[in-house]
Amino acid sequence: MRGQERSVHNELSGVVQGASVQAAVVHGGLHIRTGGTAEPQPPWQLPPAVRLTDRTVEVERLDRHRALAAQRDHPALAAVSGLGGVGKTALALAWLHRLRPDFPGGQLYADLCAQAPAGPVDPAQVLGSFLRGLGVPPQQVPDGVAERAAMYRTHTADRRIVVLLDDAATAAQVRPLLPGRSNVTLVTSRRRMSGLALEGGYQVHLEPLSPEAAVELLAVTLADDRVATQPDDARALVGLCAGLPLAVRVAGARLAARPRRPITTMVRALTAERGRLDELAIDGDHGVRAALDLSYQGLPREAARLYRLLGVHPGTEFGGGVAAAVLGSARGGSAEGVSGAGTGPGTGEWPDPGELLDVLHDANLLIDIGEDRYRFHDLVRLHAVGKAAEEETAAERVAVFRRIADHYLATATRAERSIDPRHPLRERSYGPGPVITEDFGDGVRAALDWLERELPNLLAVIRRARTTGEQDISWQLADALGPFFLRRKHYDIWHTSHAEGLAAARELRDGPAECRMLTSGGQCALGRGDTANALEMFEEAARLFAAAGDELGYARTSNYRGLAHQRAGRPDEAAELFAWAAAELRRCGDPRAGGLARLNAADVEFGRGRLARAAEDAAEARTALLTADDSYNAARAATLLGRICLGDGRPDEAERWLAGALSVLREAAAHYETARALDVLGEVAELRGQRELAQGHYREALDLYVGVNRPGPADGVRERLRRLDEAGPSGSGAGG
Repeated sequence: MRGQERSVHNELSGVVQGASVQAAVVHGGLHIRTGGTAEPQPPWQLPPAVRLTDRTVEVERLDRHRALAAQRDHPALAAVSGLGGVGKTALALAWLHRLRPDFPGGQLYADLCAQAPAGPVDPAQVLGSFLRGLGVPPQQVPDGVAERAAMYRTHTADRRIVVLLDDAATAAQVRPLLPGRSNVTLVTSRRRMSGLALEGGYQVHLEPLSPEAAVELLAVTLADDRVATQPDDARALVGLCAGLPLAVRVAGARLAARPRRPITTMVRALTAERGRLDELAIDGDHGVRAALDLSYQGLPREAARLYRLLGVHPGTEFGGGVAAAVLGSARGGSAEGVSGAGTGPGTGEWPDPGELLDVLHDANLLIDIGEDRYRFHDLVRLHAVGKAAEEETAAERVAVFRRIADHYLATATRAERSIDPRHPLRERSYGPGPVITEDFGDGVRAALDWLERELPNLLAVIRRARTTGEQDISWQLADALGPFFLRRKHYDIWHTSHAEGLAAARELRDGPAECRMLTSGGQCALGRGDTANALEMFEEAARLFAAAGDELGYARTSNYRGLAHQRAGRPDEAAELFAWAAAELRRCGDPRAGGLARLNAADVEFGRGRLARAAEDAAEARTALLTADDSYNAARAATLLGRICLGDGRPDEAERWLAGALSVLREAAAHYETARALDVLGEVAELRGQRELAQGHYREALDLYVGVNRPGPADGVRERLRRLDEAGPSGSGAGG
């Protein structure tokens, strides 16, 4: 029925959150059912594949292992080991991309960072990312590794997916990341993963390329006739590269940029470089290091500088904004608080960071991962770090990290303002500059998506800043992420970042900063259901505000303390705190926060059944919030007024309040509040005998409640739907 289709609202605006799923108005292929959410889009996370040379035997072995596992209805687990630069990831990507038609459930990818300076990635962090990629709302991701692993296996049991766990450190790091049922997992590592034997792990050790295959790869890289006309020199060159594909590509890229140069010149240079490295007793990957040294020496001056300074970047991937910040250039981003922006030392103007990134990519020193973003091969990153240590002073490396951190802080602060213009913002402190702000677009969604994409880098900066004496960056960046976490609910990363920020604020002995970290950390704990810890943090912040004589801060914290008491089932304490905060916040000049406290007080009174008092408080709160241009929270107040009117036997008035609130809440993607409005609209329709309309509202509300992990309200809606289903059409009235 057309009317019924409208009632269930085929706009699943809050069922699946985050950048991994697009779910606007959907026509077909989607089923809304009681007790479930919309099926998310499969994740396709594998990086692009590169051309594979002479790995036929290994691919056939992997195919046979997969076929045997399928015959036995077992998961297929294989581990590819070998030297750095031997092509483990290239083999893994080429093979797994071939399997896509047989595994429509998606592809999951994680770089486990065994060689990263900061150490291997925590499996809990990877599991959180995988679960969100599989469509699990952040609020539903549990805290512990065991709980996350169990949920992960559940969500992969009925899918057909492939998983790539790249650069693993140990079998223990891998085990929690193995999916459920008959899926395919491929692990790459420098070491053999014999510890995975109990899980059925099949070992594939990758040797360097044969001379013939390495020469073929060199010919493809050069794309001219030099290999054909200089075959002996070509064989000598790939021999010096030890048959490692990374070394061959790097050496070939340098020759390709010099089409008139014979291969023998590279052979002489690489022979000398290998001899130098052998004298330094570097073994294992010296063929790659020699090729990297020669390629580095052939770079233009500014490209070489960018290469080594990118080694200071603490994250795993980057784009033009980071490159501009590394160079101290105002090109590629806008500059805030710039000192000396626009001119380069001895050049007259700054080089374009994007062009320099292209130079490094053409030299096979960067991997293009799409959308103008790049990352290093782990050996190349270590080489860049080494060059920075050799050629840059410690002071310059510190300055480069500060510019990188300032870039992230300035852009995150801009995103913070876009998401919540009314979020109290303390003046940010930056280094000497220039400060480069990335242009991520306009609007709340663009800001949220930029922060989502950069979250691993932001957390890496927060952590490193504490250890390098840049504690002001650590707490300020954690502070800027507050509105993002309130929307996207990444509770594990929220908890980690604000714990780091709190420690940094305490090391600085910055009382106001400590209070901000305590308040935000308390909100995180409240969202995770840890009411006792939340209250403890709010009360500690209140003590600090009181000791500093900050009446406004103390009043704001009293509102949060009231929320903790309300969640803990202590309405008397909550009501007292809300009433005091509402009056005090108005007196201190923050009528918006006063309106929020009054709204919280109205909610407590409604729960006590004091409808007249609740209506008075909610109406005054709504007026104050509209005056403060806070339409979202004013809509929350309207929803409460609708609930009050329904409880008082005035369904028509309730519907007017709720209909007005619903459009605002949908626009704000406020999933829980949207569900509450729909829930009450369902009750209004049921009271009028509009059975199908009521069912439509309830079903959408249920999907939203489940999506934001609110089991109590969800159970209530399930009970109402069960009652309507049992009553059947004969139980419905004429309708209005």
